[in-house]
Amino acid sequence: MTLSAEARAEGMMRLVFALRSKGITDQRLLDAFEKTPREFFLDRAFQDRAFEDIPLPIACGQTISQPSVVGLMTHALSVTPRCKVLEVGAGSGYQSAILARLARRVYAIERHRPLARQARARMEALALSTVSIVSGDGARGWPDQAPFDRILVTAAAEDPPSLLLDQLRVGGIMVLPVGQSDEIQQLLRIVKTEHGLDYQELGPVRFVPLLPDVAKDEGD
Repeated sequence: MTLSAEARAEGMMRLVFALRSKGITDQRLLDAFEKTPREFFLDRAFQDRAFEDIPLPIACGQTISQPSVVGLMTHALSVTPRCKVLEVGAGSGYQSAILARLARRVYAIERHRPLARQARARMEALALSTVSIVSGDGARGWPDQAPFDRILVTAAAEDPPSLLLDQLRVGGIMVLPVGQSDEIQQLLRIVKTEHGLDYQELGPVRFVPLLPDVAKDEGD
């Protein structure tokens, strides 16, 4: 299905209201949401629910996070126009597109090859040329492009991956869910200082686990 301009405008108004009600009021971030068509990152069967503040299924048994969680994590990341950002777990590319409207450069890793291919095609269609997406083991990061000013992880690890922390610049920020995969996890904001790591708990979340290696998907 294709949403009409009127339906999209009405849906976006509802979504922005939902984001504001969750405390996401940064205008630059809200503008990024308004410019990013969430329906474009969903299968046709779910496009009419694109503006609801709920997670929805995507390919490879994965989900697209609910917008308020995307907003919370992105706000906690404190992205500036000068930032080089690493995203682990690109999924359909929705979070990557939001980041692209805030950062100087986005490097995203996705372990499911079909999702990575689809996300790259979406970035091209939206003319978001500052995003690079590859399939790979996200826990290993992207050493060739390190260090990063910001790192966002959209899958839960038992502990913050040391290889990712090594790729975070001093003064940089990492946001990620931490905890057992079958339990409620805690969203952490980690600031890397000259003297070590400062941790801040942002609240309970639930994400898929951070798994090693590239996934063996059908059709690869």
